[in-house]
Amino acid sequence: MKIWVDADAAPREVKEVVFRAADRLGIETVLVANTAQAIPKSAVTVRSVVVSQGANVADQYIVVHSQAGDLAITADIPLAAQLVDKQVAAIDPRGDEYNPSNIASRLSMRDFLDQLRGTGAATGGAAPYGAKDKKAFAAAFDRLLTKLARHQA
Repeated sequence: MKIWVDADAAPREVKEVVFRAADRLGIETVLVANTAQAIPKSAVTVRSVVVSQGANVADQYIVVHSQAGDLAITADIPLAAQLVDKQVAAIDPRGDEYNPSNIASRLSMRDFLDQLRGTGAATGGAAPYGAKDKKAFAAAFDRLLTKLARHQA
């Protein structure tokens, strides 16, 4: 199992939770982004992959290199949909799990809001990332790691 992080938009707090878990459990973790990512020296199982600039280049890297049984962290719903199709567990930085039973509706809502924004409608945005979000992410992340480790044993 590998952990994949869509790192361009992942909050620092999410990366910190992932670094601690990767170190504690010895899980290979890959941060994929258009820019170099800071990794603590203590996070020996974590590496950064810098992809070329361009729309969805990091996303496609994760799709191509991930495998069923891996875990990915992303807020990008189209990326999550591709990963769920590959049987890669996917979670967003606020602790919401993407899965076969909810990904179609999430993708549909995302596309609908994207169309609204295209017409000039103000749709708002996500609330600022806070302690409650970090706690929800950490709990969901731990639950998924445990579940995936059990399936591999």
